[in-house]
Amino acid sequence: MLRLGLTGGIASGKTTVARLFAALGIPVIDSDELAREVVAPGPAGLEAIRARFGPGVIQPDGTLDRRALRERVFADPAARRDREAITHPAIRALMDRRSGEAGGPYQILAIPLLVEGGARRPGIDRVLVVDCPEELQVRRVMLRDGSTEAGARAVLAAQAGRAARLAAAADVIVHDGDVAALRDRVEALDRHYRGLAAA
Repeated sequence: MLRLGLTGGIASGKTTVARLFAALGIPVIDSDELAREVVAPGPAGLEAIRARFGPGVIQPDGTLDRRALRERVFADPAARRDREAITHPAIRALMDRRSGEAGGPYQILAIPLLVEGGARRPGIDRVLVVDCPEELQVRRVMLRDGSTEAGARAVLAAQAGRAARLAAAADVIVHDGDVAALRDRVEALDRHYRGLAAA
C-alpha cells in the first residue's frame, strides 16, 4: 500500500486538499481527528492530560478544552513535549490500525506535524506538502481562530518552518486561493499516485 504523508503549516489548506483527494475515492486518515478520539472521555489519554495539566484544561461537561490546552502548550515548549508524549503514541497506533482497515488504491495520512516529528516516519512512502505564503497563513489563522496577528505568528513560530517542510517534500501543492488550480493539481497528483501504486 502506497501511503502519502500530507502535511503543511497551519491554515495552509491541508483540510481542503484532503477533501479533494477523498472526493476522488482515496482513503484519508486524519491525525487531527484521531487526536480528538484519543482524548475523548473514556480513553486513558484524557485522564493523563488532566493529571499533567490540571482541571483547567477540562470543560464542565468532562471533555477536553482544546483551546485552553493549545494555549498552554504553545506558550511552554516543555508542556508541548509532555502533551506529545501522552498523545502521539496513541495517535500513531490508531492511525496504523485505521490504515490497515482502509484499503484503497493508495492512502493519504494527514499529519500536520509530520516534519516536526521527522518526515522519515515508518510507513510513509512520500511526503506531500500543502504550501502557501506565510502572510496568507497569518490572515487565515486570524480569520479562522479570531486571534491577533501576534497570536497567529506565535502559532506559526511553534511549527517547523516553511523551508523545512518544502525540503522534506516529494510533492508540493500551492494553495493560494485559486480553487480551480488546486483541484487540477490534486487530480494530476491522483493520476500520478495511482500509477506509482500500480507499479
